[in-house]
Amino acid sequence: MILRQHLKAINDRARVAMNPQHLAAIRHAIADLKTLGVEWATLKPGQRAPDFALPDARGGQVNLGERLSRGPVVVSFYRGGWCPYCCAELRALQLALPHLAGYGATLIAVSPELPDNSLSLAEKEALDFDILTDLGNIAARAYGLVFHVPDYLRATLLALGVDLARLNGDDSWELPIPATFLLSPNGIIRLAFADADHTERLDPSVILELLAEVSPANSSLGTGSLRATAGPDRNLNSPEET
Repeated sequence: MILRQHLKAINDRARVAMNPQHLAAIRHAIADLKTLGVEWATLKPGQRAPDFALPDARGGQVNLGERLSRGPVVVSFYRGGWCPYCCAELRALQLALPHLAGYGATLIAVSPELPDNSLSLAEKEALDFDILTDLGNIAARAYGLVFHVPDYLRATLLALGVDLARLNGDDSWELPIPATFLLSPNGIIRLAFADADHTERLDPSVILELLAEVSPANSSLGTGSLRATAGPDRNLNSPEET
């Protein structure tokens, strides 16, 4: 899985290049989120996905319900374009986009970043799918993903040049934990992956495997035949070095 290799390379570079105190603060924050069990509060397979209508990077608006009327939808919540792990995941999803389309699925990525920042990311990474702005993390909150950035991590992010108040247009200092959902056309979650460790991501190949199982040759996503899986409940990707 190519994405896993890219994530490991980012980890390796961080261990060499990052200030040890900053690295320790980031690892401490991950451990705190794990202890709090934030990933267990996220929506699970079999539940109905909350609808949303969010602005895209080019001034339009995307409605999840309308996209579901066309077929399955993959929704990826990410922290922001400042996060190298998020960028690696979005690039992997871009590579998978033609294969997703082959199964009639569409892809939506959601972050709390302001539209101008989302547009810059889409152009920089040459992303051909919808990049949506979730101001105030309203949609992410409905999916159970939002956490408050603790003061010690806020200081670290600011030292690294990441000012969430400026990037996201509010002073809440809240972020979503990265998460990916595969939704059937009837709005039911068929796959859910969320991990409080932002260095762990779902490889798009897992989504494609599940879509292949319910291709027209086998069955329909709307029938509920797709395996119910979730990140914390199933080892979808092996742990990397941190």
